[in-house]
Amino acid sequence: MEWQQLAGFRQVARLGSFTRAAQATFRSQSALSQQVKALEEELGCQLLERIGKRKIRLTEAGERVFRFAQAIFTARAGLLEELQELKGMPVGELRLAAPFTTLYHLCREVLCTYRQLFPQVRLSILDRSQREVIELVRSGESDFGIALASAAPRDLKTQRWHPVEMVLLTPPDHPLTKLKKVRLQDITRYPLILPPPSQKPSRRRSLEALLNKEGLDYHVIMESSYVELSSLYVELGLGISFATIVRGLGLENQRKLAFIPLGHYAKPDFLAVLMRKDKVLNTYKKAFLELLLGEDVRA
Repeated sequence: MEWQQLAGFRQVARLGSFTRAAQATFRSQSALSQQVKALEEELGCQLLERIGKRKIRLTEAGERVFRFAQAIFTARAGLLEELQELKGMPVGELRLAAPFTTLYHLCREVLCTYRQLFPQVRLSILDRSQREVIELVRSGESDFGIALASAAPRDLKTQRWHPVEMVLLTPPDHPLTKLKKVRLQDITRYPLILPPPSQKPSRRRSLEALLNKEGLDYHVIMESSYVELSSLYVELGLGISFATIVRGLGLENQRKLAFIPLGHYAKPDFLAVLMRKDKVLNTYKKAFLELLLGEDVRA
């Protein structure tokens, strides 16, 4: 079993396409196809099934070989980092994936400070959706990810970071700001700005389930994937929107918005740092986690 064969198969399996894998590895599709075929012949089993002209899927054997390949490449990266530490040269890469809003509001100072403390570490910061964050951490392509604890799968390790709460965004002088407790029937009197239904995990579906349970009619005036965009149009008076926010960041002072608590409609939640359960943290990765969480981290 040659290293390049395993590497080529891993990329094809991870990306679900010979075309995308060829682009990611700067190889031709025919070269990747030959590598996978050679690996299949050596192992004596089919690893991939073609679906139509462009799509592929893993066979049961392919799933097992893919898990093996992921473990091997993760272990290799960890070994190289440990060898550098033995030489007194903690040079390596630290990869962080998080949604735009989290990176914009919560990570800037930490990342800049870390860069100053560890200039020899190559940072890779990825702005991704919550679903993509989880997959990047699960596959080992990102060391750490940040997502809602409620969305984190059980196969990943989570460490709570900031408590979050569900709020309704309105202009400061909106009639809803004068109510002691805002109800769903109060909210649906006004145009709503909601995430697209395709967004996963789907906050839109959860919200609509609540509204439909009460038999309420509502009008969605705008669909937006980003809180920043939604809040801009709320500020302009187009509609009202929902958001999950971390209190104490001064966001209330940055925009002309009212943040109406909706905790009575949502369970308490947290932003959490995600990592693989088999992740071994070397010195500079521990240091990043400690800086981010503001506490000692024991591996």
